[in-house]
Amino acid sequence: MDAGEDAGTVCRILDIGPTVLTEWRFAFAGAGLSFFGLKDYSQRQGHLSVVQEQAVRAHFTAQPARNADEVCAYVLAECDQNYSTSGAAKLMRRLGFAYKKPQLLPAQADEAKQAAFIAKYEALMNGLAADEMVVFSDAVHPEHQSRPAHGWFPKGQKTALKATSGRKRLNIQGALDLETFQFTFVEGEKINAQTTRQMLEKLERNNQTKTAIHVFVDNARYHHAKILQPWLDSPERRVKLHFLPAYAPHLNPIERLWGVMHKWVTHNRHYATFNQFTEAIFDFFRKTLPEK
Repeated sequence: MDAGEDAGTVCRILDIGPTVLTEWRFAFAGAGLSFFGLKDYSQRQGHLSVVQEQAVRAHFTAQPARNADEVCAYVLAECDQNYSTSGAAKLMRRLGFAYKKPQLLPAQADEAKQAAFIAKYEALMNGLAADEMVVFSDAVHPEHQSRPAHGWFPKGQKTALKATSGRKRLNIQGALDLETFQFTFVEGEKINAQTTRQMLEKLERNNQTKTAIHVFVDNARYHHAKILQPWLDSPERRVKLHFLPAYAPHLNPIERLWGVMHKWVTHNRHYATFNQFTEAIFDFFRKTLPEK
């Protein structure tokens, strides 16, 4: 620029913008050429040696840290290095960790029985005749309560959801066909062997052309009730019960339907009366589910 070149030409030569050029001029006036010394962008090991990082990784693999403060305390005690909270978080990410919530696994779950069930189910599906069907059944008890959930709300505005004062709930027993998404359900004061039979009878009435209706259920006591057995053992019965392994709700896909129901009907929704709540639940099963 001292040689008379205009700002536009200098920007073009250096491939920079006019704002950067202005900043560089002020920096040169204050610090000279030392400001433009090449920065060292090579990867740094950080405050810990390779051996120390390996020890940190091994420790927190065996005993997960609940927060960054625990990482700071461990590194200070074992490595004599003082990390900030943000520095500890960066260290953990660099060592291959992610901050997340673990899933809850029932302690009584039997992996061998679950694997055997999956194999049996796949064999059934591979040999399923055209006049047979498979459904998954379970009960759900939606309570007349407002359920706060994450969502997009106006920024800077306080957001609140009206709570309900009652404790009333619906008792619904349903069966879901994964092939057609046909949902069959009954509702009662409580779920028992009687509602189970009502739902199974409804399945048979609604599927007259099926010679066999395979119904997968959990091990609730009312599914094994003695008063239900004579009806199930009847020669004209087309319903066949199959029992899921104990402590394996993830093997019953209808559980996911309950989650979708709550997201659609109860999350961030307020129903002033129980009748309005009931109508919304039934509307989901009768209209929203088949249409959407």
